[in-house]
Amino acid sequence: MISPALYRLTPLALAFALSGCAIGPDYLRPSALLPSLFGEAKPAETVAIAPNPAIDPRWWTLFNDATLNDLVDQALSNNASLRQAIARVEQAEAVAREAGASFFPEIDGSAASSNTKASTKTATYVASQPAIRHARSAGLSTSFELDVWGRVRRANEAAQATLLASQYSRDSIRITVAGLVASNYLALRAYDAQLALTSETLKSREDSLKLVKTRVDAGLVSPLDGYQAEGALAAAQVQIAEQRRQRALAEHQLALLTGNPELKLAAGDLRQLPLPPLPPAGLPSDLIEGRPDVRQAEAELIATNAGIGIAKAGYFPKFTLTGSIGSESKILSDLFSAGSGTWSLGLSALMPILDFGRTSARVDQAKALNQQSLIAWQNSLQTAYKEVRDALVSLREDGEAETAQNIRVDSARKALDVSRLRYEAGHAGYLEVLDAQRTHNDAVTTMITMRQARLGAAIDLFKALGGGWKSDGLS
Repeated sequence: MISPALYRLTPLALAFALSGCAIGPDYLRPSALLPSLFGEAKPAETVAIAPNPAIDPRWWTLFNDATLNDLVDQALSNNASLRQAIARVEQAEAVAREAGASFFPEIDGSAASSNTKASTKTATYVASQPAIRHARSAGLSTSFELDVWGRVRRANEAAQATLLASQYSRDSIRITVAGLVASNYLALRAYDAQLALTSETLKSREDSLKLVKTRVDAGLVSPLDGYQAEGALAAAQVQIAEQRRQRALAEHQLALLTGNPELKLAAGDLRQLPLPPLPPAGLPSDLIEGRPDVRQAEAELIATNAGIGIAKAGYFPKFTLTGSIGSESKILSDLFSAGSGTWSLGLSALMPILDFGRTSARVDQAKALNQQSLIAWQNSLQTAYKEVRDALVSLREDGEAETAQNIRVDSARKALDVSRLRYEAGHAGYLEVLDAQRTHNDAVTTMITMRQARLGAAIDLFKALGGGWKSDGLS
């Protein structure tokens, strides 16, 4: 039977537990202080959009390239950095579970058996008592901190925020890994396009060398033309070897990112990759608040805000409820018999009196850490805003430059055709053909580079927004 004293203590303990309030500031989200729209597009292109346009987490599929989709899927499954991030999330989940368990008492079980012999030659020896004594006991005990000031609640709040931060960090790494795969894939396809151009040039120069040799043998042109044609052919062969090397390195980088050491990719052409849907003008700037790295920074801000409450709880007494229930007897057979029961219940308070500023120092540390987190969150927003603006400008300007470059390529091709006809008709030297071919190759190479840059700007925008965009987000 439980003593009436236990009933008198229990309401007191519950009153302490229920009357508590969480010490420290509650989290209030600071203002982002950013313009409402990204103003990088031309006014004539502005369209109305829904308040929260859809962001497609699988943004790389907008390139409609099955090989790219497969590479990104492999990377998201096998990449070492991402697997480390997943392990960190699992660790944070365990920490959060541990913090949540602090709301409940820990109950321990105990059992003991002892035999002791007392000296019969001391003044304290009682002859009526046996010299050899036996003791058997078993019971349950608990010790539970009453969260009067909300220290445990703040610790749990910090643990949950830290868990969210680790999840957002994982999501941020996913975007980074997907972006690296996409960028390296573009580089690989750019090398494929350059190889295709150089191979075409090589075939043309082989044909030209045969023609030049025939004209030299017939005495129609100087042997100098023959030497120039041979040198041009060798230059193309050197260029092909270098482009093959660069392509192999890009393929090796993709193998590392995807965790597939034996990765081999068939040739493709960057110019065959379609441009993804262009974003509407007037994108709302609050889209960047959904970026995983921005969310991670805010979760860390929440955690450090809770840390202030944890530190401030050190100013107040710590109440601990202890209790035990069990049985004791001389022999094991009487351990659970009538009259062998024991119990205890107590409430203790530990109050700081003089700590020479230790608690105040901890509070100041927590506030300074919270200020650092606030600055980091604000910086993440400003960085994200800049990255989106940079990508929007690049998309617009690269598009205009590519249009002009296509005209340059077309003109260079026509000039090359004319120079070949002039040479075959004997109206120009072979150097004119080489110059025209060099101009044409430079124009096509620049076009490939611009295409890569334009597609790369789309990737940058996907990453800057934390994903892609969908046309059904437009109104």
